[in-house]
Formats: sequence, C-alpha cells, structure tokens
Amino acid sequence: MTVAVLVLLGLVALAGLAVAVRGERRPVATGGAVALVGTLAVAAALAWAADEAGDGALRAGAVLALLAAVTGGGPVTTAVLNAADPAAAGVSGGPQDPDILRGGAWIGVLERGAVATMLLAGWPEGLAIVLAVKGLGRFSELRAPAAAERFIVGTLASGLWAAGCVGVTVLMRG
Repeated sequence: MTVAVLVLLGLVALAGLAVAVRGERRPVATGGAVALVGTLAVAAALAWAADEAGDGALRAGAVLALLAAVTGGGPVTTAVLNAADPAAAGVSGGPQDPDILRGGAWIGVLERGAVATMLLAGWPEGLAIVLAVKGLGRFSELRAPAAAERFIVGTLASGLWAAGCVGVTVLMRG
C-alpha cells in the first residue's frame, strides 16, 4: 500500500504542476480541485491503513508531499477563493479582480513550500514566522475588506493544503 500512497502523492504533484504550466489565465474548474482533494484523501486513507513505511519510502513520501503541497495547492486555493468570492454578495474586489493582492499565486507557492518544510522538519513553531512575515508584507493592502477576506481565506486554504500533504507522510510513519 505504501507504493500506492507514493503514486497518489506523485499524481497530485503532477496534476498541480500541469495546472500551473497551463497558466492562471484559464479558470480552474472546481472539479479539478475536488479531484486533487479526493486523491489526497485516498492517499491519506491508504497511508493510515498501511504498515509502517521504511526509511526510503518515508524520504520519497516527504519529497512528494512537498511537491504536492507546492504544486497542488494553487488550484485548490483558487477554487476555495472562487467559492468564497465576495463579488457574489455584491462586494467589489473578488478573486477575479487583478488589483487585489497582486502576486498572491507566487506568494502562495512559497508559503506552501515553507509550511510543508517546517512541518516535515518537525518545527511547527516556524509556521508562526511564515504567517507573520506574510501578514507584515501585506499589512498595508489589508485595509480593503475584500483584500482582508481574500488574504485570510487564501492563507488558510493554502496552509491547510500543505499541512494535509505533509499529513500523508506522517501517516506513513505508522
């Protein structure tokens, strides 16, 4: 079952990379994000049910979890932002507004990489540093209600995705 977990983590990483290579201009289908979350959930269930993985499998799992966190988190976070679009409630500045929190996709990639790395290294306290740096960097932009909401929702979705990917590797430890 460990091999199946590694294959599923690899598929999540590749699917996320495919979406990233395709470009952000095309809308991310909610179905694609649901498929990524579902695949990760199946990987977690298999990891939980499997026997303790060996050192090589754990190392491979850590690398694949990091890749899945970084590449797969973009589509998932975008889908969550679209679901929580304040424009649907009549507030301007939803996820489609290019002037709200520019560069967020790249910041999200770095954030997910940092979150996954901190958790894999066994230093969860580092998450506070990552989130503090991100908040300080965006502080002046967060006065707009739509920006603040997008920041909070995007940060939570991105961080939870990264933690979920690392969680699969933790489950492989038995």
